Parts: sequence; C-alpha cells; structure tokens
Amino acid sequence: MIKFSEKRLREIADKAHQNRIIVFGDLMVDQYLWGNVTRISPEAPVPIINISSEQIRFGGAANVAYNIIGLKANPLLVGVLGNDRMGNIFQDMLKQNNLSSEGIVVAPDRPTTVKTRIIGNNQHIARVDQESVEQISSDLQEQLYKIFVSHIEDAAAIIIEDYNKGVVAPQLVGHISELASRNDKIVTVDPKFENFFAFKNITVFKPNVKETEEALAMRIRDDETLIKAGNKLLSVLNAKAILVTRGSKGMALFEKNGEHVFVGTQARKVADVSGAGDTVIATLTFALSGGATIKEAVTLSNYAAGIVCEEVGVVPVNLDNLIEVVLKKQNSKSA
Repeated sequence: MIKFSEKRLREIADKAHQNRIIVFGDLMVDQYLWGNVTRISPEAPVPIINISSEQIRFGGAANVAYNIIGLKANPLLVGVLGNDRMGNIFQDMLKQNNLSSEGIVVAPDRPTTVKTRIIGNNQHIARVDQESVEQISSDLQEQLYKIFVSHIEDAAAIIIEDYNKGVVAPQLVGHISELASRNDKIVTVDPKFENFFAFKNITVFKPNVKETEEALAMRIRDDETLIKAGNKLLSVLNAKAILVTRGSKGMALFEKNGEHVFVGTQARKVADVSGAGDTVIATLTFALSGGATIKEAVTLSNYAAGIVCEEVGVVPVNLDNLIEVVLKKQNSKSA
C-alpha cells in the first residue's frame, strides 16, 4: 500500500478537481418502494404491500457520475434514455445535481432502464426490472460517438460502464478507444460478460473475480490462479493494468511491466457492498486524471471502497471524507 502525505493527496485532488471525466454506459434509475405488509392476497399466495414512500436514485453509469461529483470533479454522462416518465425524471435529476444533459440521447423505441425494489416490513420482497437488452442501432451509436468527438479535447479521462443492456456496443467501444488513444486520454472500464474482450488497449480494466472466472472459464481458487488470470487478461486485452476486485478480500493489481500487488480491504466492518464497484472505478479514474500513479490510484480507490462498504445502501464517496480517512488510518497504523 502507498503511504500518502497530506501534500500529495492535495496535489492529486487539486489537479483532478479541474478535470472533466466522461462517464459512458448503461444509464439506470433505481426506484425503491417502501411499505407495510398487511395481509396475504386472496388472489395468490403473495403479500399485499401498502406503499408508504418512494425514493428514486441514479443507477448504473449514472451512479459512477454521482461519485465523480462527490470527488469534486466534473462528469459528463453519456448514454441513452427512453422517451418515457422515468427518462423525464432522470433528466430532472440531472438538473437538480448540476449535471449536463449534453451527453444524453433519447431513443423513442427503447425504455429507460428501471430497477424497482419493493420493500415491505423492512424486507426486500421483490425486484421488478423494466429494460431492453438489445444492442442499440447504428444510428444511436453514431450519435453517441459524435458526442465523444465534440468533448474529447476537454476530457481528461473516460470511464466505460457496461451492464450488458445494449448501449456499450463493441463497434462503438472500438471507435471510442481509438479516439481516446489518438488524444492520449485515460480510459478505464468496468466490464460485464457479454463484451468482456471488446475492450482493447485501454488504461485500466476492472473486473471482479466472478466476472473474470466466467470470461476465462477458469476457477480462481487461490493467489496462484488469480495471478495466472490477471496475467492472461493483460496479454489478451493489452491493457496497461488489470485491477481485479475481490469483495471482502480487497483487490489485486496486475501491471504490464509484470508487477502484481494484492491490496487488502480497508473496511473495518462490511455493512453493504452495494455500489462499491462504482466507487472504485470513479476514485481510480479521478486519481489517475490528477496525476496519480496506478498504485496511488488503486490505494485511494481501496480506501474509498472501504468507506462506502461501511455504510448501508448505495452511498457515493466524498472527497474531504476520503482524504480525512486516509490520513487518519495511516497515522493510526504508524502510531
């Protein structure tokens, strides 16, 4: 683990604070319906829930952008919404959070992706999904690419968030990667299974252990098999670095120069891992855009993940809190 001085943390934060980071991927709305279970339905053996409250939050790539805001940088969210009620609500949420809608393309033939969680008597009863997983049309891909062309010069980095909902199309990813390479931009990727090997020649590729096992068709049983998997991904994807997140076990970093580092979790007590992956890639990219080395960026993202894992629910990272926690934990270890 890297040990930071307060001066170094401020240097990275001050430089990153000025940067625009493009966040591209599947945009989602997370809807939570809370209520009380009053009785069992006479129509079927299911509970009847009287809904008492509703909460709507950013989900998917939008939650990554929300973390970028918490880190005091400037995200540009790029993705597709439907021409529907939740799409309109999403646009209103952008305005409320001072987020630009320049990168949003509205598709009349696709619904806005909505994950509705129904909670009765403080128990998760059901989740209802509204979505399309078909790959977006070539016309939509072209519209999205034009947004990248318009903003690439002003951007310090690009985050690609793939949830296999059809927006992160392999052809489009190839064009974006080439554009980023020509303009010497940082590109980080949080992949899913379908397009796992479409992300070539990027800066950092960040799968979790389960995604890595599925993509490579191998079982990661121990450090030795994890090292084998990490090196194989480096070779196949030609990335500068692979960062495999391991849940409560922390992370493993593999670099092109052959080095690998295992980083233990910073969470004192894991209350909820929801949103931790979003926090990791947001903090990682933020730090890299501020001139951090890859090891510095991974260390900061590990501290950030530890903070959000100690909270219940999807909680974005906060820059001031992150710096305070890093210095406090470092000092306690050296005392």
